[in-house]
Amino acid sequence: MAGSIDVGIVLGSASDWPQVEAAAALLKDWDIAFEVVVASAHRAPRRVRAYGRDAAARGLKVIIAVAGMAAHLAGVLAAETTLPVIGVPMPGSHLKGLDSLLSTVQMPAGVPVATMAIGSSGAKNAAIFAAQILALSDSGLKERLQRHKQELEENVAQQAEQIPAEYRRGE
Repeated sequence: MAGSIDVGIVLGSASDWPQVEAAAALLKDWDIAFEVVVASAHRAPRRVRAYGRDAAARGLKVIIAVAGMAAHLAGVLAAETTLPVIGVPMPGSHLKGLDSLLSTVQMPAGVPVATMAIGSSGAKNAAIFAAQILALSDSGLKERLQRHKQELEENVAQQAEQIPAEYRRGE
């Protein structure tokens, strides 16, 4: 990952990493330079604000914010930068992530956060969404995303073959 870093992944806690690791692997596979930092909106607010304020000047283009419980991380970062911020709520409480989802998605007008699904699926979608943003100015990345879409379609066709022919709708 030489050169500038395009995507910042900010974890509210290192315990979120196992649900984010596959998303990071996807970014790596697509040759998207990224960094991972831990910075809690509640336990280290100055660290979060500084990261958000400095991100664009350091060359970042997109921030993925991953947090559970009272998940204010994405909102605090979005308040400090003009970069796109993608929030990923984590299922780290008795509410199984509903609290995180609502904290991330319910942003006031003027401070947008693109919010993904709860947990590892949301993290993977955040990586893909970040790639889509970056692909607006990167034709090679756009081609990789098109191949990814084709692979998804091929996987569904292979899955369809697992259903007995007598039950499948004509294709």
